[in-house]
Amino acid sequence: MATKKISYKEAIEEVETILAEIENDELDVDELAEKVQRVSALLKMCKEKLHTTNEQVENILKEMDK
Repeated sequence: MATKKISYKEAIEEVETILAEIENDELDVDELAEKVQRVSALLKMCKEKLHTTNEQVENILKEMDK
């Protein structure tokens, strides 16, 4: 499942929504695997965004020390 460009906040909100659906038994077995796959893709995107942002902040701080 392709992950379109969405913001970090939107991704986290979608993950929270899916987790709530799982916790409340709102998904049938056919939907479960698809939703777990979507959560996995969203979490990967969030991790990459956090890593990139961290690198950018570190570079800014290094520039400020010069």
